Amino acid sequence: MFSFPIKLTITFITLMNVSLLSACSEIVPKTTVATKPQVTKKESAQQAILDVFKSPTCSCCEKWLTHIDQFGFQSKTHNITDLSVFKTDKGIKPQYRSCHTAISKDSYVFEGHVPAKFIHQFLAKPPKNAIGLAVPAMPIGTPGMEVADKFMPYNVLLLKDDGSYEVYAKLSNYQEQF
Repeated sequence: MFSFPIKLTITFITLMNVSLLSACSEIVPKTTVATKPQVTKKESAQQAILDVFKSPTCSCCEKWLTHIDQFGFQSKTHNITDLSVFKTDKGIKPQYRSCHTAISKDSYVFEGHVPAKFIHQFLAKPPKNAIGLAVPAMPIGTPGMEVADKFMPYNVLLLKDDGSYEVYAKLSNYQEQF
């Protein structure tokens, strides 16, 4: 069982994420400028394409699409109104979900506001028994969820084909995402 402070923290984070989901069109872009990763000619010729499945009304998803496109991906957007069945079919458990899901040509999933940096790392050397990466909920300060200069430390999770996960990356500040 969780102790009272942990329950309170989980409840607070859940309420914050619900309010952000309903207000994602009011997000203010962050002023910090990130540098693009170096892309070789070979990588450029084989630019990774991500099929992104999202709600037609979510503006934070649009901002995340801009992020991945700026950092070496080519995105193809698919607007669907009910994503839960789609996410279940892809093996993404409810506790790992966010507002959008990207699928690589090799059928790896990237759930939520995963920074492009980690998608590149994952695709360069996919871990054994992995289905992809996830940033559950919608942490403030992730790509597409910038709110002024605020940042909520978060983990990028490695999702495994047996339904388990492990921490792929721990981010404690905004700059670590690039």
